[in-house]
Amino acid sequence: MGLIRQFQVTFDCADPERVARFWCEVLGYVVPPPPEGFATWDDFHGAQPPGERGSWCACVDPSGVGPRLYFQRVPEGKAAKNRVHLDVRVATGLVGEERLAALEAECARLIPLGAVRERLLYDGHDACIVMRDVEGNEFCLD
Repeated sequence: MGLIRQFQVTFDCADPERVARFWCEVLGYVVPPPPEGFATWDDFHGAQPPGERGSWCACVDPSGVGPRLYFQRVPEGKAAKNRVHLDVRVATGLVGEERLAALEAECARLIPLGAVRERLLYDGHDACIVMRDVEGNEFCLD
């Protein structure tokens, strides 16, 4: 059996489209075209049974390199810290004040989109900023 080389990351959430659009902005991802036979996503969702309309959304890396992100509606709210989170790599190769400046600039870009800054982890050399998305899921700017 060969190695599995592709994967998607799945988020449980209350509003899949809202969370997907947030992550599109964060990562430069896009919502893919609707399934064949539908001109728009609204057309597709309108054809679904009432309980399934808007129950999921996905976004993809337009370059085809990054994993697909899938967002599915679940009835329960977020109750505890994520066991898995995304590290958004915005300061790769940078150290010290230069790294900190890059992280702070990205944090400032994401807050108006609905992200929440939790805390800065900084030891004078290495740094990351712990944040939350529009539904409270933790992620790090790294």
